[in-house]
Amino acid sequence: MRREASDIGGGAVISYGHWGRPVLVFPSEQGRAYDYENNGMVGAVSDLIDAGRVKLYCVDSFDAQTWSRADLPLEERARRHGAYESWIVDQVVPFVHADCGGPTDIATTGCSLGAFHAVNFALKRADLFPVAIGLSGNYDAAAWNAWGERGDAAYFNNPVDYVEHLGGDHLDWLRSRLSIVLVVGQGAWETHPTGALPSTLSLDRPRSTRLASESWRGSSERSSTWWACYWVPRTTGPGSTTRCWARSARCATPPDATTSSPPSG
Repeated sequence: MRREASDIGGGAVISYGHWGRPVLVFPSEQGRAYDYENNGMVGAVSDLIDAGRVKLYCVDSFDAQTWSRADLPLEERARRHGAYESWIVDQVVPFVHADCGGPTDIATTGCSLGAFHAVNFALKRADLFPVAIGLSGNYDAAAWNAWGERGDAAYFNNPVDYVEHLGGDHLDWLRSRLSIVLVVGQGAWETHPTGALPSTLSLDRPRSTRLASESWRGSSERSSTWWACYWVPRTTGPGSTTRCWARSARCATPPDATTSSPPSG
């Protein structure tokens, strides 16, 4: 398997694979680009990488200076996140495009706080990231030891806040463009202390603005094995490959999964 580590504007990006759809991988809170490999996730999807179905681009986080700074008011954390957003959009994305031979759609994924980044980037920049897979994420930044007066920076980086207020032509475009998979379990850590389960339910609940093409709430606990099994979007029906850009035969849709298309209203 091709594996290359690169320094992009002071942050690390590790690339895996020689061909296939690019997937931008965000690490868990305060994580590094090599965490995905060290935690077994790269190995879990190695068949897809070796077959040329996907290429992974694992990036460093900047959480230690942003969302993890409990000593800073939430608005300041969100403003600092702007630098990370700029790094991803202005430096990492062009790097991925160059490595893929030209502009192309990029999927995003991540676990825990990495899931927040994957979904938030896709919601804000669906022109670049039309597929997002959030695994055990908490999408409510206001729940992260937040304090202080909140402004635009916090609002527009908090999916639980802004998604329910989407509407009009932009919402219609997002529904036609964006596919989001929200995965969360009901085992240890998913409710307390991470808040992943209630946050996912909150983001997925409003029918008028719901964008998730699939949400799955199973009994499994957090683990790289469980996360890997839901790493790729589900097919739209038994045996179908519609919208399934990287299907692994061992990851069948569980009987208690809930799969639906984005509602029309």
